[in-house]
Amino acid sequence: MKTSVMTLCFMLTILSLTACGQNKEAAKNDIAVTDGKGFAVLELFTSEGCSSCPPADELLAKIQKEVRDKPVYLLAYHVDYWDRQGWKDIFSNADYSKRQMQYGKWLNNPQIYTPQAIINGKSEFVGSEESQIRLAILKQLATNSGITLTLQANLAGKELQLKYQTTGALKESILSIAILQKNAQSKVTRGENTGRELSHVQIVRKLQSITLSVTGNGMVTVTLPRDFNSPDFEIIGLIQDKDNGRILGAAKAGQLF
Repeated sequence: MKTSVMTLCFMLTILSLTACGQNKEAAKNDIAVTDGKGFAVLELFTSEGCSSCPPADELLAKIQKEVRDKPVYLLAYHVDYWDRQGWKDIFSNADYSKRQMQYGKWLNNPQIYTPQAIINGKSEFVGSEESQIRLAILKQLATNSGITLTLQANLAGKELQLKYQTTGALKESILSIAILQKNAQSKVTRGENTGRELSHVQIVRKLQSITLSVTGNGMVTVTLPRDFNSPDFEIIGLIQDKDNGRILGAAKAGQLF
């Protein structure tokens, strides 16, 4: 009996230490409590036709709930090269596949796959690798870029007129404007995810890029998706180095009404 009690105490001690270590690790990776002065852009390349993608989509949704007012910008690009495998993703777009291939060149990694997550245009991970993605986000939040971007948006019929202002940006950097649908659900009836009802967040519905003006200030006009409505969508701007793909600045436009 004495031996059993000692054994039990030993096991409880180990479990307590393990739980403590896990809590410390969780706290270390907690995006919601960070007070860094940088920003993080997570671009996820995904597809409804890919059976490995739902865990990455779920992770993106998890991070979306955590970031609150933190400068963390989430974008999900649904690529089109899975559409030939039995299920056409209604959110897929060939332009997003091209963007992923461009990242392959920028990062000197020609392997294209889903789910792939890219942080600030600098590093890439399998889109469901939660610990690595969290650490990469925290690293970027702790890095002050010194570049600012502000966006003022106005609706004009079926178009969006955006006034942008930047400071510290490299001349001839790229400014990309992403129109995102915040949430959507889809029931898949064919392909690798047959029978599954999938949930998505931060779906890129339109991406338009221009070269920044010499002054760093200017206007952009973007044609909106046909089903656009202000409460369910948001607008994110990215400043990107056209030579190496690194994202230098990011901002979200205010709520549109």
